[in-house]
Amino acid sequence: MLILLTAVFVSAINVVLAQHKARKYFVEIQELEQQQDELNEEWGKLQLEQSTWATDDRVERLARTKLEMTEPDVNSLVLVLQ
Repeated sequence: MLILLTAVFVSAINVVLAQHKARKYFVEIQELEQQQDELNEEWGKLQLEQSTWATDDRVERLARTKLEMTEPDVNSLVLVLQ
């Protein structure tokens, strides 16, 4: 009878420990999923920002103002045939 009682006690302790691990892992998964959602949101914002910075109008405006670039004169263009 003592062996059976000991086995039940050990089994109950193992169940409690397994349940504790399961809850701990569940909380960890929830935190990681929240972090994943935050990173996905930041990634979307960064993609939007990149597309804004790389628009053709912005690039052309910066080329004209900061780099003082202009379109070449039609007479200075040379057509190269292959």
